[in-house]
Amino acid sequence: MTEIQPISKEIIRVSISEAGRLFGVNPQTIRRAIRDKEVTYVVVAGRYKINFESLVKWSQLKTTVKNKTDKKGIGQYVDKWKISNTLFSPSVKSVIKENTETKELPE
Repeated sequence: MTEIQPISKEIIRVSISEAGRLFGVNPQTIRRAIRDKEVTYVVVAGRYKINFESLVKWSQLKTTVKNKTDKKGIGQYVDKWKISNTLFSPSVKSVIKENTETKELPE
């Protein structure tokens, strides 16, 4: 029986200015999100580094930010940005199963 190994997730962090450009908002909007503890971050060498995953979640919860992301930020480059129904999201088990099924057998 094959043991399923958890997929390790690398944490991606961006600066305030990068976050502003990515999400099509003013850096002051990002600073407000930090102040209001709506995003997670660390301070590296005196600079905020914001967890990208928390930025994406935050951007989807705020209608104004979501609209700006879709018009001015990275959303303009993505046709289908969010899968709202988790029923259609790929689970770790199905991805691993799919990968093992597609491996070619040696001849």
